Amino acid sequence: MTYNACRILIKQTAGFDAVAEGRAYDMGVDKLQPLRSKWLKTKLIINNESIKPFIPDTQKYNKTNLKSMISKYGMIYIKPERGTFGMGVIKAEMQDHQHFVYQHDQKRLTFNSFESFYTSLTRLVNKRSYLIQRGIHLLKHNKRRFDIRVMIQLSPTKQWEATGIIGRLGHPKKIVTNYHSGGTPMDIHKLLNSHASTKRRNELIQEMNELSLRIARHMKKKYSYLNQIGVDIGLDHSLKPWIIEVNVKPDPFIFNQLKDKTMYRKVIRYHRHAAKKLTK
Repeated sequence: MTYNACRILIKQTAGFDAVAEGRAYDMGVDKLQPLRSKWLKTKLIINNESIKPFIPDTQKYNKTNLKSMISKYGMIYIKPERGTFGMGVIKAEMQDHQHFVYQHDQKRLTFNSFESFYTSLTRLVNKRSYLIQRGIHLLKHNKRRFDIRVMIQLSPTKQWEATGIIGRLGHPKKIVTNYHSGGTPMDIHKLLNSHASTKRRNELIQEMNELSLRIARHMKKKYSYLNQIGVDIGLDHSLKPWIIEVNVKPDPFIFNQLKDKTMYRKVIRYHRHAAKKLTK
């Protein structure tokens, strides 16, 4: 979602001060500039021993790392170090130890050698800074991959709270789950229904909320102005949560896609309070 689109939605949200939010956005861009780097965020949270086990192996993009990681994991994601909405993400796989495949958007290419694979990828990356992340085989719903967004916000009383959690069902022809790339926001219980009992689903939600809260508290120690994060979590087939990405300017409006507006109202209320605080 573009900033202008966000402002239109904000104006349509009853009681929201669009002017104050706009000023807060402009101020927030400068303050949050360092945290646009996925590499910086990864290095920051990996230093916490309670968070580290949930972070997929992530390295800078280069020929050596590409060869070692695709050989080790079989599937990897190649991501722009700075980017939003899943734009520029590439999924790469090694098949039969001799064929290499990558998909960018809906285009899928196959190569008979690592050299030709690397040459094509490097041309696509085009000297921009990219990262390589271990691929996680995500759970599926109706044959479509999904992940989970957890919203963590500072309350008006300055306490970190898990204010929202929502599933993101990927477009059947795309490799990312982002709403802005054709993903479908869905109730997490519906997505997990065929994978876990009601009791286990509730346990998983609690685990993901607690993990995300640990991330927020850890990041806040270095970046005191941080007031909200969105944590993208993937569940593998053993139901282990993996931290795919941490967003420091998460879109609050995704929660408006749920039929029950309870989460959305709370997320927007906290978002509004944070915007007002930034302008004072």
